[in-house]
Amino acid sequence: MTGPEPTYATEKPDATEPATEFRPVDRQLSLVLDAAVRPRPVRVAISEAQGLLCAEEVVAEDALPGFDQAAVDGYAVRSVDVRTAGEEPVQLPVVGEIPAGSRQPRRLQPGQAVRVATGAPLPTLADAVVPTAYSDGHQARVTVHQGVPSAGYVRRTGEDVQIGDVAVRQGDTIGSAQVGLLAAVGRSKVLVYPRPRVSVVSVGDELVDIDRTPSVGQVYDVNSYALAAAARDAGAEVSRVGIVPSDARKLRETVEGRLLMSEVVVVAGGAGGNAGEEVRATLSDLGRIDMTRVAMHPGSVQGFGRLGPDSVPTFLLPANPMSALVVFEVLIRPLIRLARGTRNPHRRVVGARLLSPITSAAGRKGFLRGQLLRDESNGEYLVQPLGTSGAHLLASLAEANCLITVEEELTEVAAGEQVNVTFLAQRA
Repeated sequence: MTGPEPTYATEKPDATEPATEFRPVDRQLSLVLDAAVRPRPVRVAISEAQGLLCAEEVVAEDALPGFDQAAVDGYAVRSVDVRTAGEEPVQLPVVGEIPAGSRQPRRLQPGQAVRVATGAPLPTLADAVVPTAYSDGHQARVTVHQGVPSAGYVRRTGEDVQIGDVAVRQGDTIGSAQVGLLAAVGRSKVLVYPRPRVSVVSVGDELVDIDRTPSVGQVYDVNSYALAAAARDAGAEVSRVGIVPSDARKLRETVEGRLLMSEVVVVAGGAGGNAGEEVRATLSDLGRIDMTRVAMHPGSVQGFGRLGPDSVPTFLLPANPMSALVVFEVLIRPLIRLARGTRNPHRRVVGARLLSPITSAAGRKGFLRGQLLRDESNGEYLVQPLGTSGAHLLASLAEANCLITVEEELTEVAAGEQVNVTFLAQRA
């Protein structure tokens, strides 16, 4: 497929609106997080629960292990019968064998041994297992060369989990270990918070999908793909609606339909200029959309509201992908994480020393692309700014593993000074 490379308009110059009309980033984020809608918990099979947050305290109704069992292949014995084996070999008659999974009870008499496999239940009176390597391995009369203490090489009843213990806590992310523990305590299903559903819409008559060749004046729809990927990375269940024309009726019908099946709706290309005002007016009868300029760069021009009968958080983002992705990272990703039930919805922030000077827009908090490094000699974090401050430079964001934060009162930061950086997803 061939065609012209996409180009994107940058944000309007600062001079178009006074700085006094800017809303602080923290204030906008607070308004957004207050609108978080957490989906109702659902009960799912544990095989489908991986990556979700547990919505209940899973209490063990049985001990784990449920019986005393051999931790190694060897011989079940009374420890007192082999206590002197390290000084002089001890011989014991082998009176039977217990495989793993055996349900036939056995009783051990003093001075006897029973051959056991790993995981096999211990016979009555046995309190230890002599590993095969500590013996001659004989099947009729075993010679033990090294003694073992009481409970040696034995998994005791309830050693892992006692009856009444909390196996998985509410709010824990269910990973492979949690799935295994749920299976071990006999739970086939678990109550979880489902992934919040996010719908992503791109608006613009100039957009074409990536399976078509753009004509003069047209560009590829980057936003619906990039924002859908960002939402998926944040832990959402994503519906990429794709391109919707600027036709008011079609746009309203599309968004209204998505409000019925989403916890978050994102409309890219719906902020800034006449096109943004038309989108806001089209959606206004679904609820209030607050069009504002947030004191951040890039992405200051944006809209946010709670639309539909369920007051679904809805965002109108700038048309250029770089700005849209930064707004998503700063405001929408924390909302999705909070809706998932994550205790701390924010990414990790660390201090780092700048390797090159940077500039930022006056009166706005800058979120600049950077490559975070670690000085192996002293463990200090270092950060190299990437690209320029242009809002449209998507390629440098693809190379970035962090965002450098520059506070509103700063317009320049010299090399060698400390800045805060936010970790982005790391490459595998």
